[in-house]
Amino acid sequence: MKRFFLLAAAVMLIGAAPASHDYDIVIRNGRVLDGAGNPWIDADVAVRDGRIVRIGAIDGRGAREIDASGRYVSPGFIDMMDQSGRILLENGAAENKLRMGVTTVIAGEGGTPVDAAEIPAYFDRLEKRGIAVNFATYYSATQARVKVMGNEEGHPTAAQMAEMEGEVATAMRNGAFGISTALLYATSNFQTTADLITLARIAARCDGFYASHIRDESEKLVEAVNEAIEIGEKGGVKVEIFHLKGAHAGGWGKLIPAAVASIEAARGRGVDVAADLYPYAAAGTGLEITVPTWVWADGKEKGIERLRDPKVRARLKKELVTGSPGWSNVVAASGGWQNVVLANAQGSRYSRFEGRNLAEIGKELGRDPVDLAWDIVIEAQPKRAMALYFVMSEDDIVHAIRQPWVSIGSDASSVMKLGEVDALGLAHPRAYGTFPRVIAEYVKRRQVLGLPDAVRKMSGWPAQRMGLSDRGLLREGMRADIIIFDLEELDDVADWQNPTGVPTGIETVIVNGQVTLDAHGHTGARAGRVLRHPCPGS
Repeated sequence: MKRFFLLAAAVMLIGAAPASHDYDIVIRNGRVLDGAGNPWIDADVAVRDGRIVRIGAIDGRGAREIDASGRYVSPGFIDMMDQSGRILLENGAAENKLRMGVTTVIAGEGGTPVDAAEIPAYFDRLEKRGIAVNFATYYSATQARVKVMGNEEGHPTAAQMAEMEGEVATAMRNGAFGISTALLYATSNFQTTADLITLARIAARCDGFYASHIRDESEKLVEAVNEAIEIGEKGGVKVEIFHLKGAHAGGWGKLIPAAVASIEAARGRGVDVAADLYPYAAAGTGLEITVPTWVWADGKEKGIERLRDPKVRARLKKELVTGSPGWSNVVAASGGWQNVVLANAQGSRYSRFEGRNLAEIGKELGRDPVDLAWDIVIEAQPKRAMALYFVMSEDDIVHAIRQPWVSIGSDASSVMKLGEVDALGLAHPRAYGTFPRVIAEYVKRRQVLGLPDAVRKMSGWPAQRMGLSDRGLLREGMRADIIIFDLEELDDVADWQNPTGVPTGIETVIVNGQVTLDAHGHTGARAGRVLRHPCPGS
């Protein structure tokens, strides 16, 4: 009987039909851009078990064959400043990101939506629910401060600082890529340079980053860049400057070249500092930044109370003219209220004016635009009224994007539903157009960048920057995060009048070897992974 079963098993093995394919996916006849800045080559790309296994002339067959004739094949793009840390728990599709060719997002300007100790469970929930893009995040230094000290201004005691250090150490051991700050805003801007150096040293133990929305992007841009450099230099960490911009009309053509010179000088002496940007002339953020910082020194609730007080308002209006210590006057930097556009009044009675500037709205209503703006802030509570600030020049964007150490970050979230504004509630075209725009505007229309370098800025360079050694390049053995695009058809589409316009020309998006976007739309695949920053010795 034993011989019978052995013989039967042998017959089954000998008679088994051969596999119907050699690879999971073969992309044929594409113009392959490797992501390292090299010129394209005519080649096929084969994928098996989530990795690129062959590049060249491929004889074997794929379970799925994709003809990329006349198209470019490149690594998926990496969003260096993403805001999707919370929304991906609700909807992991990230379709607006995929439509831009993004396969990996680096989140966390505002930190993680959970405490440092809960980060592993948060990561597990993301992967269990399923995400369509790869996800990594920073932990906010402000999170640590708020947990220990609350939202109010003040200097931490030695014991409080030790507790903050413990929170950062926990976050780093749990896979955060470093610490982040958003120093333009309260409560973050209550942190001193010395405090941040102390916390950066904790991140340095895990070879982490200090990533910052710096303290001033306007008249004091260079000083703010230098503060970030100092934190990195003294803290022993890599520095990433979020959305580098010269946000001051009076400093156009001066501030950005000076900031670039400071970064170059720091790199020259061995500081690992770089920056990212989004390719638009308007910033987008809360309308509350038009209020001097001291108003929020005792927390948000007290700040709103102060903003309602006529006497306080009278003082604030003077400070709009004279300035206020520690506050960057974005209204003045924009050149006036005519360059501040209401983007989201959060369903208040002012929502009908969205898309129009505050000066125009004020004139129609017979209101001072200052009072109007601050009333909108109050009426939007507890939500955040949003605005667009036209503070940058195209020439400065061109100067910055040419720098070899500049990568691309959208400063936008993924969406609950394609065609809607992002989860931040901000109607800014960057949520739909950032990455296609780099190619459409700065390669095709302006011819500022070559195509291989533009792709490098969005794939190989950010992967190398973040230590993602198995992503960002099309090479054998690398993770199969791949996009296919038609250069002639590629266009960002989204603009100020149509901020949710869906880009064209990006035809196929593959994440970890699974086709996630094709000609029929989102395939429903959730092949994204959480990318955890390693902490040696943890």
